[in-house]
Amino acid sequence: MRVDLFDFELPPERIALRPVSPRDAARMLCVSGDGGLADAHVLDLPTRLRAGDCLVFNDTKVIPAQLEGARRTFKGDEARIGATLHKRIDLRRWQAFIRNAKRLRAGDRIEFPADVSAIAQERLEDGSFILNFEGDEPVELLLERAGQMPLPPYIAGKRPTDAQDRSDYQTMFAEKEGAVAAPTASLHFTPRLMAALAEAGIGHETLTLHVGAGTFLPVKADDTDAHKMHSEWGQIDAATAARLNAVRVKGGRIIAVGTTSLRLLESAASEDGLVQPFEGDTAIFITPGYRFKAIDGLMTNFHLPKSTLFMLVSALMGLETMQAAYAHAIETGYRFYSYGDSSLLIP
Repeated sequence: MRVDLFDFELPPERIALRPVSPRDAARMLCVSGDGGLADAHVLDLPTRLRAGDCLVFNDTKVIPAQLEGARRTFKGDEARIGATLHKRIDLRRWQAFIRNAKRLRAGDRIEFPADVSAIAQERLEDGSFILNFEGDEPVELLLERAGQMPLPPYIAGKRPTDAQDRSDYQTMFAEKEGAVAAPTASLHFTPRLMAALAEAGIGHETLTLHVGAGTFLPVKADDTDAHKMHSEWGQIDAATAARLNAVRVKGGRIIAVGTTSLRLLESAASEDGLVQPFEGDTAIFITPGYRFKAIDGLMTNFHLPKSTLFMLVSALMGLETMQAAYAHAIETGYRFYSYGDSSLLIP
């Protein structure tokens, strides 16, 4: 499909630079399969779902994966280098997107603050580099010293990252370190909302997908067939898969909280719709025409024009329905993107 079909005009003032407080006070646009729209709030979620339904959250934890440093060569040359870690390769090596990459060569040493350094080992086909962090300390400790939270560019371009983002950009489910972007649909959840959901008979499960920086990359191709997704690592254990399958057997619905949860569930599902245990990489790219197997609905924030995520929600609900929903959201003042409001999509 033509990528420009997924374009729309978004006024800059609709981009949220901070989350609302409390988190569950965010607005939520409910979109139904017949194209119906209803304005609500996230705290209304228990009344918008049914007893027996199950929400699926991503328990990945964002690491401070944004680094600023300087390239040093044996000749003493220096160049400013920005690195956004994307995907772990092993204990000391990460794939990273590099700012000022034209000044970096394989073998160069990058010095970051707090005595943290890495060697640029190899440039990959997509222009990213493999960075090998020096020393014996765990890379996670090095990042805590030298890194910053990797806010999306549409926020970081408008204000600096600060200490508040260390908590704001982390969900209440964050447990397993490895993401360089938050599963932002889950940012709206609070203990009081979870208690209200449990009282309403709505269950929840968690899985892990370590979100990579590729989620922020624009689609540069003119046609969706020409776009290549970056892979991300995910895991669903056998016990969780069994419990999710039991929900559907009992007549409940599986509602993915966030596109990351949805993408991993769909990657793990067999053709008959059963969720299978899963561990490994997924580069699933969902566009209109895709047949959903594992999920019955999605709770998600509002996404960028021409993004893979707007393509995904259009695949779930229909392009015209989502165009109408986004036009309504823009007109009525919904807040967009990572720190913005939510939507509940039930096809």
